[in-house]
This record gives sequence, C-alpha cells and structure tokens, in this order.
Amino acid sequence: MANIDDLAFFQRLAHCGSLTATARELGISLSAVSKRLKQIEARLGVELASRTTRRLTLTPEGELYRERGAAILDEIGELEGALSAQQTVLSGRLRVNATFGFGRRHIAPLISSFTQRHPQLEVLLELTNFPLNLADHGFDVGIRVGQPPDSRLIARRILYNRRILCAAPDYVARMPTLASPQDLSAHQCLLIRENDSDYALWRFVNGTHEAGVKVSGRLASNDGEAITLLALEGHGVMLRSWWDVYPYLKSGQLVELLPDWQGVEADFYAVYDQRRHLPARLRAFVAYLEEALPGRVPSPPQRAANGPKDIARA
Repeated sequence: MANIDDLAFFQRLAHCGSLTATARELGISLSAVSKRLKQIEARLGVELASRTTRRLTLTPEGELYRERGAAILDEIGELEGALSAQQTVLSGRLRVNATFGFGRRHIAPLISSFTQRHPQLEVLLELTNFPLNLADHGFDVGIRVGQPPDSRLIARRILYNRRILCAAPDYVARMPTLASPQDLSAHQCLLIRENDSDYALWRFVNGTHEAGVKVSGRLASNDGEAITLLALEGHGVMLRSWWDVYPYLKSGQLVELLPDWQGVEADFYAVYDQRRHLPARLRAFVAYLEEALPGRVPSPPQRAANGPKDIARA
C-alpha cells in the first residue's frame, strides 16, 4: 500500500533535485535521505532515481511515482480543505514561484503580511529568472507575466501592466527627434539582452495600429535593474514594465516617451492547476494578491478598468 509519508518525501526529493539539497531542506543527514529512498525503492521493487550526492534524475517509474503521488497528495489536501472550508484558520504549506524583480519587490512583502494574518500557514517562495513549470517543480501557484500556454492551468489576472518607453530628462533634453517608434533607430536604446541577437525587437500599439521596431545600442545587460540604472543616469531610452518604472515617472527622474504608442500589455497572472476543490489557503492567497497588489502599483495610464478574471486556457 502507498505510504503517504513516502509520497510526500519523494515529492520533496524530486523538487530539490539532489540528495544533498533534500537533506538540507529537511534538516536530516545525507545518509538518512539515501536510506529512506532505498527503503521506498525496496518496498516498491523498482528504481525511482539514479543519483549522486549532487544530482538526482528520475527514472520513468520515478516520474510516474512523483506525478501520481502529487495527485494523491492534492486529493488529500482538497479533502481536508473541503472539510475545513467553514473554518477561518488557514494552515498547511503553500509553494509559490515568481521572478526575481517582481518577486523581491512585491510578492515577498505581500507574503510577509499574508502570513502575519495566518500564522499557521507555511509559505515557500522560490524566485527564478524565468517562470518554472508548476507540476515539475511542485509549486502550488506561479506569478508570471502573460497567460500560460498550458491548457491544464487557470490564469487569474492580479495586476494590470504594460511596457513604458522612457528616458531621463537629461537624455530627453539632447536626444534626436522622436515622433514615432521608427525614429528609435537614431537613438541609444538600452537593451535587456537575453540571447545573442545583435538587436532587440520592441513592439508598440496605437489604437488598431501596431509597430515592431528593431532597436540597438551600445549598452546592454541581462538584468532589468541594471538597465533602469543606466536609464536614470541618462545613457539612453529603455522599454520597461510600468510596475518597475512608475515611481521614477512620478518623481520626474524618468519621462515617458511616445505616450500615444503604448508598449505591449504585460499583465501579471496567478497561475495554478485546475482542481475540483481548490485548497482554501491557495484561494485566499490569490484573493489577497488581487486585493493588495493594486494598492502597491497604481494602474498604468490609458488602460480600461476591468476587474481580474479567471481564464481557463482552452
């Protein structure tokens, strides 16, 4: 018979990706982790993972055990959540994935205030450069820009956002003519370099008109905060998210350019698996993000004030 503790242990093992990381997270010895895995494999009669102390790779049987085990644990969590739905106390573990910049500035502070309201709740926040697959990494919810392509996920919009073309007043005072997106070819554009391309493609919308412009510049970085610093010091034009630059626009340290040409939408979504019974802790957390984020980031200009909505990807 399946052992629930074994299922939960293997989920942590698969999520951590190595025996050493699992031992560190669980606060037990490396030998204890290795022994526990061997015992599970002996009971099942199959090898679940090939491993060294630094790396663990699931076998096909291990993938099945992880996937079906996660479903079983979710069912148990949903059952307990349904039984305690009338209670106001939230408990259990919530695993959250977000990107570094937005996660540090907004999600971490909101987790702090949320857990102060619900002291019996345990939250794991993992920040990454790019959104991770929820199922493969054991997350309950991911905070990401745009709707996911996975039809098995629900995407709930929690914050309106769009790209803003902007520069420091010092650059604006001496910059070449900028009357349309095509004029950017004559400008020093500050680029976020995520691949080896010699240029970046910036997209804009003006009513029903769209424009995609290849831009270049002598300064680039793979880090958005570094690009913002370069823009603040007058090195050129950047295209950044509203949530990231609105304080500088408000203070006058940055100036919005081509306001009639909006950068593409970059709304934030809370993404999670479709379930018959959504755990109360997850439902409450997403609702809290919807409530609290607009108070931290005002709506960008020239946006319709539609409310958040659930989107089941079809």
